[in-house]
Amino acid sequence: MRGGSGDAERRQRWGRLFEELDSNKDGRVDVHELRQGLARLGRGDPDSAQKGISSDWDAGPDGGLSLEEFTRYLQEREQRLLLMFHSLDQNQDGHIDVSEIQQSFRALGISISLEQAEKILHSMDRDGTMTIDWQEWRDHFLLHSLENVEDVLYFWKHSTVLDIGECLTVPDEFSRQEKLTGMWWKQLVAGAVAGAVSRTGTAPLDRLKVFMQVHASKSNRLNILGGLRNMIQEGGILSLWRGNGINVLKIAPESAIKFMAYEQIKRAIRGQQETLHVQERFVAGSLAGATAQTIIYPMEVLKTRLTLRRTGQYKGLLDCARQILEREGPRAFYRGYLPNVLGIIPYAGIDLAVYETLKNRWLQQYSHESANPGILVLLACGTISSTCGQIASYPLALVRTRMQAQGFQPPTASMKGGPQVSMVGLLRHILSQEGVWGLYRGIAPNFMKVIPAVSISYVVYENMKQALGVTSR
Repeated sequence: MRGGSGDAERRQRWGRLFEELDSNKDGRVDVHELRQGLARLGRGDPDSAQKGISSDWDAGPDGGLSLEEFTRYLQEREQRLLLMFHSLDQNQDGHIDVSEIQQSFRALGISISLEQAEKILHSMDRDGTMTIDWQEWRDHFLLHSLENVEDVLYFWKHSTVLDIGECLTVPDEFSRQEKLTGMWWKQLVAGAVAGAVSRTGTAPLDRLKVFMQVHASKSNRLNILGGLRNMIQEGGILSLWRGNGINVLKIAPESAIKFMAYEQIKRAIRGQQETLHVQERFVAGSLAGATAQTIIYPMEVLKTRLTLRRTGQYKGLLDCARQILEREGPRAFYRGYLPNVLGIIPYAGIDLAVYETLKNRWLQQYSHESANPGILVLLACGTISSTCGQIASYPLALVRTRMQAQGFQPPTASMKGGPQVSMVGLLRHILSQEGVWGLYRGIAPNFMKVIPAVSISYVVYENMKQALGVTSR
């Protein structure tokens, strides 16, 4: 099971492989020899082997590896491969079969057909038994990227880099290697900067959305152009960015709290297991989102009040907080909290479900050559899933915004005579006065900002990753 009779046998095997790769017999294997040797032997992919070796061991200034360095790399590599083999060999019989490959992908939230599982197994099965033993697994992956498992996880990781200004997204997943190398915090910083730039770029549409959520009604028929005209007439062009400062300011604490809560909840659900099932991601992500929202929710209320403020009404963020506290009391900072937390469930659930469906459809039809779908497919899947989540949770988001605006002077036309506290009462009031469409006021500018928000987020995120030295496989 362990690939040989002992350490001496392994070192002999590694030594023979080194001699085959060292074509000029100078005692070192350089990049050119590695590529030529692997191509000649048919042992793995030269590019992935080169990346793997260079990231794990210092190859020296000339790019070559001595026998000792080569042996160290292979020893560490075999240990990791053995751990992965044990995790996939679920019945611990020393062989991986088709059903275990399917179960492993299912645990990652990826549905593959029996035919696809057989193709994966056939690529490693040398003796025709339609099972993979340790030696076949080791020899296939020793100098070969783990494209059948790791690449699928890497490329299809549902990343929060797609910042569309929503606070309900499920937190990002980071691998153990990303945590050990410190890449996780760099990715969080890059995502925060991307979110700040994206939200600033789409702030006029975000303010218009909030404006229409609170002010639009059947009687005034407020539309996109009318809303923009009213805002500019009241406060000028710069008024379109009201509320953006705190909207950007809350990114850092919200992301940090959500990440820490997600890691703790993930550990409670699965212990030390690296990957959560899709259903478990939904539970962990929803609880982490609720935790973050509970802590930073007063900032959400302040953001709504600052977004809706008239010229000269508040001197700034602290003055807004002081006036709310003096006039309405501390409970005002949690108005709309219940619909906000309840909105996490349909948003996160549908967002994940749609993303997984699109991912599985692509993998089943187009993943024959590579697990990498390309950036356009990833952006499209992320945008579609997030938009579907928004549609499902939008009525609760509108109720939340109107509740946050309650007590705001003067009361809006659409809220006159309406209930002042109850979520259910406000829902009934909107449905009776405006019908179902009343729950979707402001959704048009919300849709309009999705594509520019995603595009800006991605471009800034990629540039920030380069600036911070975030490496990708």
